[in-house]
Amino acid sequence: MEKRSLNKNIDLLLRGFTELKDNGRFNEPNLDGSAGDYISFSSWEWPQGVGLFGLVRLWENTKSDDLYQIIDQWFQGNIEKGLPSLNVNTTAPMLPLSLFWSHHRQPHYQQVLDNWANRVMTELPRTPEQGFQHVVSDGINEMEIWDDTLFMVVLFLAHYGTVSGRQELVDEAVRQFLLHARYLNDPQTGLWYHGWSFVENSNFAKARWARGNAWITVGILELLELADVGAGVREYLIECLKKQVNTLIDLQTDNGAWHTLLDHPDSYIEISATAGFGYGLLKGARLGIGDVRWLEAGMKALAIVQDNIDAEGTVHNVSYGTRMGRTLQFYKDIPLQPTGYGQALAILCLSEGLRLADNK
Repeated sequence: MEKRSLNKNIDLLLRGFTELKDNGRFNEPNLDGSAGDYISFSSWEWPQGVGLFGLVRLWENTKSDDLYQIIDQWFQGNIEKGLPSLNVNTTAPMLPLSLFWSHHRQPHYQQVLDNWANRVMTELPRTPEQGFQHVVSDGINEMEIWDDTLFMVVLFLAHYGTVSGRQELVDEAVRQFLLHARYLNDPQTGLWYHGWSFVENSNFAKARWARGNAWITVGILELLELADVGAGVREYLIECLKKQVNTLIDLQTDNGAWHTLLDHPDSYIEISATAGFGYGLLKGARLGIGDVRWLEAGMKALAIVQDNIDAEGTVHNVSYGTRMGRTLQFYKDIPLQPTGYGQALAILCLSEGLRLADNK
């Protein structure tokens, strides 16, 4: 693993992300009648929110002035245009904004963060047991919780609550992690199901979906780093993570990737999840949570992720945004499409590989 190659690919990934534009392939109008854009770099939605998280994490490592300007201009431009309606997915950019703000404490950003956090706590629809209903720009998802919510909303509450001194936000984040673990974590395998319906009392197709599990792998590690959740919760989540990863390592393919349905080899190889797992495995090993098996599996994932970056910096073999499936075939049929989260998860994976190379 050469640092030069990693740095080159990270630069390519950044270019590939910032040049993403919606080409009209998908027609996904929002509930309010506006056009949904889940691809273009400039749009405020969950793929871009995950993408900005990757950029902020990269900026924290590099302190690049150019990267700072890209991030600052993205947030300034979107805030000036006016932010969209509150839901789970439009909250995703608030996590990178909270991270970005925490370094310089700009008052104009704090006002946005405070207001959005207050609205999440008081306006976001709740399921029984006070879970955050996975309401998004184009769907209500009545009485449903999804594992995606932990990354898109709950990490923001955990981090912003910690850096702003608002313990009630951290407490809410802990509750949401524990509630989602109760209903989505499969005790037999340690893998997580995509969602749970309180209306149907079921996990839908019982899909052990790769990217949903990657949100958990990354999400648990980020939560433990971004917030003080208390020793008991910390140890509980670490044990959840270890059981998940033990199964993930057994399901990793010979080429280092994972299938979009983790335990279905007839489903296609999916690189955004593979990048998320690679990041989590390498980071977990670096933090001493995982052993050498985590490191070895993470290195294999890092290699296959790099193999899927083209000369323009685009990450390929990334599944498009995925709604809740009622059949396993639904997940197998999701089209492949370059996206902001594909770019970002690859940036995170390669950045963690770079940290490993620096420590050698």
